[in-house]
Amino acid sequence: MENRGGNRCKILRIRELRIGRNLSQGELAVELGVAQNVLSMWETESVLPRTRDLPRLARVLGCQIGDLFIEDPEEPEEVGA
Repeated sequence: MENRGGNRCKILRIRELRIGRNLSQGELAVELGVAQNVLSMWETESVLPRTRDLPRLARVLGCQIGDLFIEDPEEPEEVGA
């Protein structure tokens, strides 16, 4: 993922959180009001959820918006100049 702000890249944790709540993609998609293929694309990050979808996604998954993301462990840390 391209990163312009100097911060480490973030990875969506939707699949991990969904599985932790024992929900299928279909069940979560219905709760979110999106098609299952859309949810699948979010989970693989081929398409990202809109910012306006994040509060509902977090609420259904029982977490905070920030919990939907983790730092990319493979992204090299920036070395100070």
